[in-house]
Amino acid sequence: MSTLRNASGGVLVAVAVLAFSPPPSLAVPPDPAYDALLLGNYLTALKEAEKAAAIGDPAAHTLIGEIYSKGLGVPKDLKKAARWYEKGAKLGDANAQLAFGVMLVNGTGVKQDRSRAADMFEKAARAGLASAQYNLALLYIGGRVRRQDIPAAAKLLQKAAEQGHAEAQYGLAGLYAQGSGVARDPAKAAQWTRRAAALGHTAAQIEFAIMQFNGRGVAKDEAAATKLFTVVANKGNPIAQNRLARIYANGAGVKEDPLEATKWHLLARDAGVSDFWLDLYMAKLTEEQRSKAEKAAKAWVIKKRDG
Repeated sequence: MSTLRNASGGVLVAVAVLAFSPPPSLAVPPDPAYDALLLGNYLTALKEAEKAAAIGDPAAHTLIGEIYSKGLGVPKDLKKAARWYEKGAKLGDANAQLAFGVMLVNGTGVKQDRSRAADMFEKAARAGLASAQYNLALLYIGGRVRRQDIPAAAKLLQKAAEQGHAEAQYGLAGLYAQGSGVARDPAKAAQWTRRAAALGHTAAQIEFAIMQFNGRGVAKDEAAATKLFTVVANKGNPIAQNRLARIYANGAGVKEDPLEATKWHLLARDAGVSDFWLDLYMAKLTEEQRSKAEKAAKAWVIKKRDG
């Protein structure tokens, strides 16, 4: 029986490659500014928020930063957004602390300062913001701004994961899979990968399908794995397309289907995922079989393009 591996050939260290999480929608915005924002009356929202900011409303500063950062009814101005977020952060607004931290860590609209960003994330994390907890965890894992502390990162990821933060769930799964900062636990790795996959996290969907296919941390279920690979492959993910091609080529959990195997291999290969074994498999097909597979691949591309 075939064994599927992830893209790196082993267990993913998920958190090492993920981007910093942006702030979510504003949690406690000022009224009536927020009402105007929801209605798309951005200039009215700006005026009302400016009034509230003038009397010291922390969330109003954050809302103004949001308007300028996204260019809602005004020209996009990241420097101005950073200034407003900074003011809101100083007044203790957790959403502003998170947003300003993201700008600091990326050097967007403000000079890059990862140490200061970490301070912002720490404050917002203490207030319970999942994205801040996740971002701070990344800094603890990276070990450049904060002293590397994987157990501390794991605790932060746990808090964010329990709030439904998909990236944190996938990152926590990676730690459980490798026993990094926590005791190695394949079952918990599968549990958190499953939860992230259910939220539509593509890498988690691929990883959980691999877990199901191999019975790693979860009951072996090649048929369910194939269904999940199909879902992700149809989203256009070349890794899933490659895995699906191998499944159909090997007849693992499904009936061997040279047409499907070759179709998915062609799509994955065109997207940059080469596979010498599948090239050899395809070379053994008849000219008619290859022609049908090529037509099927082209039809898939057209359908995907046209929606």
